[in-house]
Amino acid sequence: QVQLVESGGGLVQAGGSLRLSCTASETIFSSSTMGWYRQAPGKQRELVASITRGGVTNYADSVKGRFTISRDNAKRAVDLQMNTLKPEDTANYYCNAQPVLGMNFWGKGTLVTVSS
Repeated sequence: QVQLVESGGGLVQAGGSLRLSCTASETIFSSSTMGWYRQAPGKQRELVASITRGGVTNYADSVKGRFTISRDNAKRAVDLQMNTLKPEDTANYYCNAQPVLGMNFWGKGTLVTVSS
């Protein structure tokens, strides 16, 4: 059974930091590109950052220089360090695993709220 479990969301003031973590079931983590997506109220879900099993990263322009994605293959974990948070970063953040192109698994999400 595929499982992705997120943690680390919460309320933070603008300029602050949060670290999101996601752990994945062994069946998918080692072969997957892992990513973090977010969805704000009334908006479409968007990619925030991704990291391949080889460690190649990709970031949305809006978070470059502020967010860092990393993975620990031994722990089957992918983290998102978020610094210099802005009110527009407020959203539900979802962990994603993509074992092969077109196949996606999702966590239930964790809420990040940035107050101004």
